[in-house]
Amino acid sequence: MSRHLLLFTVSLALLYAGATALVRGGATLALRLGVSALVVGLTVVAAGTSMPELLVSAKAALAGQGDIALGNVVGSNIFNIAVILGLAAVVSPLKVQFQLIRLDTPVMILVTGVFWLMFRDHQIGRGEAAVLFVGLLAYSAGNLHLARRQATGTVVAEFSESLPPVRGHWAVDLACIGGGLGLLILGSRVLVDSAVVLARGWGVREAVIGLTIVAAGTSMPELATTVVAARKKQSDIAVGNVVGSNIYNLLGIAGVSGLLTPLEGPGIRSFDLGVMMLLSVGLLPMLWSGLLVKRWEGAVLLGSYAGYLALQWPK
Repeated sequence: MSRHLLLFTVSLALLYAGATALVRGGATLALRLGVSALVVGLTVVAAGTSMPELLVSAKAALAGQGDIALGNVVGSNIFNIAVILGLAAVVSPLKVQFQLIRLDTPVMILVTGVFWLMFRDHQIGRGEAAVLFVGLLAYSAGNLHLARRQATGTVVAEFSESLPPVRGHWAVDLACIGGGLGLLILGSRVLVDSAVVLARGWGVREAVIGLTIVAAGTSMPELATTVVAARKKQSDIAVGNVVGSNIYNLLGIAGVSGLLTPLEGPGIRSFDLGVMMLLSVGLLPMLWSGLLVKRWEGAVLLGSYAGYLALQWPK
């Protein structure tokens, strides 16, 4: 058991290093090619930090472990709001000025509701996955269009400051992309295999492992990006990273995984979906209340996750 726990820990490091390398290489290469910082931040960085979730869920889906594949999606969304956003708000109150957040949060709530309706039979078929994936394409295109039209100079500056500087040769960027993808593929394989063994050894459902440990582990890139943005007072990036990641998880990760093979997640309960929905809906009044997520609200979010974990794990 200790061997598989060590492998699981190593897999988390591989996923984090892979995502970091992929984001760095992809972002600098895009900037080198003349893509604006705003577009890079909304596309390359957003997709790169979500790659661990994508590869882990895809690997689990192909292995017939739907509880882990879908648990990773639902659990990541819960972790993103309750822990990542909560911790970021505790570090520094998040004052949001980016107007797209007021659109993206209702979209996140809508997508969460649609996913819940699709998953009421504990399955995501290829047809439903195709709908989710098309939704991702439409959301990405619309988000980019609105961002270019509505983003203020302050927001553009935030995105510019958050990206790595363009240095060295473009071959280094390609090496970072290739190396990052390799680490992500290896890390996802080791994580899923070791997670299954740990779940059986600890006597818990695979869904619980997917909803908690796997979800938290694959969310580490988002955690690092969001907390760093909060410390730098880049609140738009911090909140936008969480909201955008949740939308991407439901539309992109569940969509791609479901297109690879139909998903079944009998271990994902209505309770888990309800917690995800409650946190998504509860975020809206936080953002609308002076466009500020306060420290005490961040503490409440962290406390809610502690309660969720207490209800998940066997006594």
